[in-house]
Amino acid sequence: MTSTEPLVWGTAAAPPAVRPPLPVKMVIAGGFGVGKTTAVGAISEIEPLTTEALITEVAAGVDDLTYTPRKTTTTVAMDFGCITVDPTLKLYLFGTPGQERFGFMWDDIVEGAVGGLVIVDTRRLDDCYTAVDYFEHKGIPFAVAVNAFDGTVEHTLEEVRWALDISAGVPVVVFDARERGSVRDALLVVLELALARTEH
Repeated sequence: MTSTEPLVWGTAAAPPAVRPPLPVKMVIAGGFGVGKTTAVGAISEIEPLTTEALITEVAAGVDDLTYTPRKTTTTVAMDFGCITVDPTLKLYLFGTPGQERFGFMWDDIVEGAVGGLVIVDTRRLDDCYTAVDYFEHKGIPFAVAVNAFDGTVEHTLEEVRWALDISAGVPVVVFDARERGSVRDALLVVLELALARTEH
């Protein structure tokens, strides 16, 4: 090409435009100490943003530490991380605080989310009722993920479904919040559920 020849854009010789992955927001919710921060940290491809604060003696008197005696911090605002699912899709993960006294923040955290993953500790199922009720009330698709603490769960998935009184359309799975692949599989269940919702 000489200096007198015009530059032509958009020809076959030009490299195709690379589109950035589509950003998709997903929420990870559940009761106090069920593994939300752990799950975000296990899957995030960036250093997760956390808003952890030390559990004071006053807070310890409010939050039940029976099943989490080694827990020294708690989320007071949210957790944030992200994971690229494939070249076309990137999940932005927002973890909610588990205590009901921080419930006023949920609407802001959940706004724009395509779905939610409610993490459950079967030793204290009543801690997740608030999260389940919230997603049902808002009409946001969600799945329930039973965290296998110490590799075991206290109840079968059908018992969990019955106890939470959730419909057959809500997936219930077992996962390990510490394992990246296990967290990924649980998130993909929610993503598939959300995509199926948009096709109807």
